[in-house]
Formats: sequence, C-alpha cells, structure tokens
Amino acid sequence: MSEETLTETLPPIRHWPAFDLTGTDFDPVLADLMREGPVTRVQLASGEGWAWLVTRYDDVRMVTNDSRFSREAVMGRQVTRLAPHYIPDRGAVGVLDPPDHTRLRRAVAAAFTAKGVERIRPQARGMLDELVDELLQDGPPADLTATVLTPFPIAVICELMGVPAGDRPDMHTWTQLILSSAHGKEASEKAKREMSAYFSDLVGLREGSTAEDVTSLLGAAVGRGEVTLEEAVGLAVLLQIGGEAVTNNSGQLFYLLLTRPDLVARLRSDPGIRPRAIDELLRFIPHRNAVGLARIALEDVEIRGVRIRAGDAVYVSYLAANRDPGVFTDPETIDFSRSPNPHVAFGFGPHYCPGGMLARLESELLVDALLDRLPGLRLAVPPGQVPFKKGALIRGPEALPVTW
Repeated sequence: MSEETLTETLPPIRHWPAFDLTGTDFDPVLADLMREGPVTRVQLASGEGWAWLVTRYDDVRMVTNDSRFSREAVMGRQVTRLAPHYIPDRGAVGVLDPPDHTRLRRAVAAAFTAKGVERIRPQARGMLDELVDELLQDGPPADLTATVLTPFPIAVICELMGVPAGDRPDMHTWTQLILSSAHGKEASEKAKREMSAYFSDLVGLREGSTAEDVTSLLGAAVGRGEVTLEEAVGLAVLLQIGGEAVTNNSGQLFYLLLTRPDLVARLRSDPGIRPRAIDELLRFIPHRNAVGLARIALEDVEIRGVRIRAGDAVYVSYLAANRDPGVFTDPETIDFSRSPNPHVAFGFGPHYCPGGMLARLESELLVDALLDRLPGLRLAVPPGQVPFKKGALIRGPEALPVTW
C-alpha cells in the first residue's frame, strides 16, 4: 500500500466524552466508532492530544499481545485519557512490559491459579452464606449492593491478599476514592498513597513467610530479591483495587437478570448452564466507561490499512471486541447457549486480568446463593429507578433495591 493511500485513511478525531450512561446501555459513541471503522481516532476528557482506538476482536488481541505496543512507554506522557490522573505509578505491573512484567506477575501467580482460587472457595462460600443469612433475617426490601455485592468481593479479595478483617473497611474506602473521578485528583492520590503505605508495611512484615496469600507471596519474593518492595506494593494496590471490580460487574449482572425474568427462570430451571451463562453475561456487561490504559507504538505498524506511527498512543476496547459480529453471532443478544464464547472481558495478552478465575468463582457463588436461597428475588423499584454510579471509571449500580 502506498504512503499516499495510508495517509488518506487517517480518520477524523472524535471527541469521546464518556457520559454517565443509563443502566447497562452500550456507549452510543463507542457504537458509532465501531461503525466508522476498525481503527479510529479519539480524544478523551483528560490528558493531551489524540489516540488511536482499535475495536475489532482480532485487532484488539493482536495489539494487546504484540511487543511493538508498549505500556511502559506511556509513563511521563500526557496521553489523552478518561481519568484525570494516572492510576498506576511508574514500575507498577499495569505499565510494565515483559520481561519485568513477567517477573512481577510470576511472584503472585500461585494465588490466582485454579488451585489457588479453589483454596479460598470454602471461606468465600461461608462468608457469602453469612451475608445472605443476615439479608434474610432483616427481611425485604434491601439494597443488594450494600448488603451483599459490596462486602462479599471485599472480603474475598482481602482473604486472598492476606489483609486482616479489621482493615477491610479502610481498603474499601481507599479503593472507592482511587476509582472515582468525582472526588478530585488530590483525594484520589492521597488514598493511593495511604493504601501503598499500608501494603508497604504488610509486605515488609512477611518477607520470610511461607503462607499462600498474596502479600505473603510478595513478601517472600522481596525477601529472595526477586522483586523490589516498591514493585510488590504497586502490584498489591492494583490487585486490591481490581478485586472490587466484582462489585460493579455483579451489580450489572444482577441488574440484567432482574430486568429479564426469562433469563432468571432459565438459570433456576437448569442450574447446569450457570457457568456458561455467567461467561455470556461477562461478555455482554459494559464493564467500564470508555477505555483503560493506553499503549505506545514503538515502531510503525499497519492495522487494516491504517499506518500507526512510532510514538502514537493506541487504545483497545475490549467492550467493542466482545460485540464484534464477525466473532459473536447476534452480539446484542444474551445467549446462554453461546459456544464457543472466546470473550475478552478479562483482557488478553500479558496484561490479562490475573483475577479472572477469582471473579468467575465469585460470580458463580453469588448466582447460586441468591437465586437458590431467595426464590422470589426481584427488583423493588422500576428498572429506570435503579441508580447507577456517576463519574466512575468502572460502571455499576450505586444501589440495587430488591425484594423477595
């Protein structure tokens, strides 16, 4: 393809305000961008300049798994972005490239394998049963977000991380401040500093540990000189924050189910389909507003006839990839029989979410417990009156009023 043709394919720059959306509606701006082409250009609310946006499934997987696109190269650059500030610090796992990224992930990998996650299944089920016991005891109506969907993932990620029960409320407060753009940059950065200081102390205390929780694994890795304390703290913060994404995802999941009684009926009548159904709901749920962290092209790369220059910022949209009609037949339909379902709800490539198996475990436990123990579970208000979070990077209901 000639230089001239490549230059002509430069699409216009689209402003992407990422407004607060209703319920689980798909972002109309992203839908327009997907229609405009496989590679478009966007400008988000913060940062500077513009960035490429890649939306097709195959291209998203290529970019996220290709060493020519670097997360590390983003640091120190004011790339256009949704958040008013960068969440990862320099050296944090989210902005490292292999081999450093691989080394750091290896330090905690054991906690997030199928075996590592199964290790905490009995505690997770026990904690959830207690929450549902309290819910039933207090009687309807109730806010499912406050009573179950918030405390459960916090308890589970803290259990996996090795955070003592008494410190869990602080963890939750810090996470909310870090993930919200509504409280301002200063409040968010202060919360991140406080959480980092907490994990610095906790990991430091566990340098000789042989326990299997994440902070013990990190402490042992620091003690062996495999990772620095600073790297360990950055990873702990990212994992702790990520653990609460389940609150938002499960909030959206139950909102979808409770506004579509036919889906709930299927899950009740045929419990065997629940794992596959959860995968389909994870594909469909609009997990976040706009896009996450950018990558920088380290050399010129051509995608679908568009030349991305060395130094250009590139975003991928996993939400768009999960609605790619070339991969998912009738992508706007929730189809519990969809198979195969190669969704990328947990990302792809080296930065694939380490908590994917943990999130699936929690979702399965939640669906089983709430559908089986509350047979009449339904929304207590019309769907349009369920309040959704405003000004947050991760989407989800603020409250989920239910009765049974």
